[in-house]
Amino acid sequence: MNNVTPLFAGRGPTQVLFDRQELNHIMSLYGRMVAAGLWRDYAVDMTREEAVFSAFRRASERPEIRVVKRPELRTRQGQYLLIGEAGVVLRRGHELPPLLAPLERKLLKLVEV
Repeated sequence: MNNVTPLFAGRGPTQVLFDRQELNHIMSLYGRMVAAGLWRDYAVDMTREEAVFSAFRRASERPEIRVVKRPELRTRQGQYLLIGEAGVVLRRGHELPPLLAPLERKLLKLVEV
């Protein structure tokens, strides 16, 4: 009766999450893309293996862009992936701001015209 067993003993994290700084980068870009009229909706999915931020032009479409965080790739290719609408990996990296740079450039081109 006096043998206490912790519920989560020896287990790793149950979900991969975006931290506050990562979400600030992503949501800042999302807000500017919404203001430019490019994106209208988003979704966040967090599982054991990855966390995914998806941005949509319309809610009924496939995501135009997905930002994926996979911590198990941290030491190899980088834990962040930028995936396009067709499912092709556009970019990989160890840090989030350089990964989002192509989207920032797309936004700058819209402002210049």
